[in-house]
Amino acid sequence: MLSAYETELKEKIRNLPIQPGVYRYLDEQGKVIYVGKAKHLKKRVSSYFTKSHTKDRKTRQLVREIADLSVTVVNTEVDALLLENNLIKTHQPKYNILLKDGKSYPYICITNEPFPQVYSTRNPIKGKGEFYGPYTSGRTLNALMELVRKLYTIRTCTHHLSQSNVENGKFKVCLEYHIKNCKGPCVGLQSEQDYDKDISQIRHILKGKLGVAKQYFKEKMKIAAQNLQFELAQRFKEKLNALDDYQSKSMVTNPSVSDVEVFTIISDEANAYVNYLRIEDGGIVYAENDAYRKKLEETDAEILDLVVIDFRNRYNSTAKRIISNIDLDISLPDVEWHVPKIGDLKRLEELSLKNVTLFKKEKLRKKEAFAQKKQEQNVVALLQKDLGLKELPLHIECFDNSNLHGTNPVSSMVCFLNGKPSKRNYRKFHIKTVEGIDDFASMYEVVYRRYRRLLEERSPLPNLVIVDGGKGQLSASVKALKDLDIYGKMTIVGIAKRLEEIYFPGDSEPHYISKKSPSLRLIQHLRNEAHRFAITFHRDMRSKNALKNSLEDINGIGAKTAEKLLLHFRSIDKIKQANEKEIARVVGVAKAKIVQHALKEGS
Repeated sequence: MLSAYETELKEKIRNLPIQPGVYRYLDEQGKVIYVGKAKHLKKRVSSYFTKSHTKDRKTRQLVREIADLSVTVVNTEVDALLLENNLIKTHQPKYNILLKDGKSYPYICITNEPFPQVYSTRNPIKGKGEFYGPYTSGRTLNALMELVRKLYTIRTCTHHLSQSNVENGKFKVCLEYHIKNCKGPCVGLQSEQDYDKDISQIRHILKGKLGVAKQYFKEKMKIAAQNLQFELAQRFKEKLNALDDYQSKSMVTNPSVSDVEVFTIISDEANAYVNYLRIEDGGIVYAENDAYRKKLEETDAEILDLVVIDFRNRYNSTAKRIISNIDLDISLPDVEWHVPKIGDLKRLEELSLKNVTLFKKEKLRKKEAFAQKKQEQNVVALLQKDLGLKELPLHIECFDNSNLHGTNPVSSMVCFLNGKPSKRNYRKFHIKTVEGIDDFASMYEVVYRRYRRLLEERSPLPNLVIVDGGKGQLSASVKALKDLDIYGKMTIVGIAKRLEEIYFPGDSEPHYISKKSPSLRLIQHLRNEAHRFAITFHRDMRSKNALKNSLEDINGIGAKTAEKLLLHFRSIDKIKQANEKEIARVVGVAKAKIVQHALKEGS
């Protein structure tokens, strides 16, 4: 049996007209949950309630929430698109792709007043003046404003320059007048008619029609030259050059390609990505990328229909040609639609596609980076829970020793910030106070040296310290912290390799973390990274000492001379390749002869 909602809804659908229009679905609370357009209202709305839509999970969910419906009949499909666009922005329905209104972007305003001001604003107030934009790139806006200031003497003050105020001498000229950035309209030194000529030129430039302004300055330059006013002609030439320079930076195609818009779209299962370019006189006037989250598995054509109307409204566009990589489902009055195959228009389409592809890649990269960061934060939080720490271990340091039969003993310390390696904070240690193999004493030395240095530098201490080893290494490390009087200011644990046992100071029994836990994997990563870093350092030291010993075996060459040679030449082979003069510059003539003679005999 049908509910009262369903009976009423069915009756409304049965009586819908077969005309273009916009339909709105409402839930039980009367809230608009979806807005759609249609060429034939009855046919389109009825399609939501047929069995053909049962395969679409999102649409099934929408239909389950529909309690009521309202429609608005319009004359054309374009009118339907415009109304749909406005209703989506007004109601923000949860099942619609949400469109931006661009209010947070900056505009350039030419005010409605005598001697209009020209300035940038993020708050376009209706009736205040003419607004050009929005500009999604601050660089583009700043370049335009700089060009306008360079070409024209527009006032920067906010005075109300009515005729009576000027005639009554209410204002005085400011610094801008004295540095020739303004002609002094506030004191009657520039007529409103002359000022408005500049404003007219600025309007053309802001619309991207640089050709009009260029022709104006060419004529002015010719007239000045004919009247032998060469300095004035030079000033007009400089303005013309500024326009040419600006145009050359934005030129992307043949200057004859003008009044054209480019829309390209690519998508995946969840999102659609759109690039928009507005072309005037062969240059890009506006450029913007946008991403839209799909709500009901919309096609690219359905999305682009709505986006085209939205962008044309946003930029007050009256372009007569639109090019894209797909066909539109609608036809706009007095607008040609192209999917170009060759020529300048095809190159513009390819440029737009390149931009939207890069935009998509960057969006996905940021999404992956955010997900990874969240995962890392979750692992750090899990480690805090598994070890019962008082604070998040956002800064972790791990120590490891490395030696071979007591030779070249070294240690390493690796640092992880927010669960990730911070390699610029890694440190290597030569063991200075311990002879032979003594892991405990070596651990005491490096832990003491590390945190004494941090205390001296007044650098922050880590939240967690991990030492690679069992109770012995942990006890030595704890003693170092106690001797520095910082024990208890951070948590310190030891990890034994065999069974991945975690030891806390003073606990006789080890602490175990589940082998499947990401927090144990983080500790293992720290331990393995410290071990790798220590082993690499140890190998380098062994290799360097082996080279040094081979030089020290030469009669008359001691450890200091061998070290000087290796520091300078880096290898025995390079010392062999060097001539006597090059070696002499490092160790002197006498020793250079000894080294070269010995190496030649040895080879």
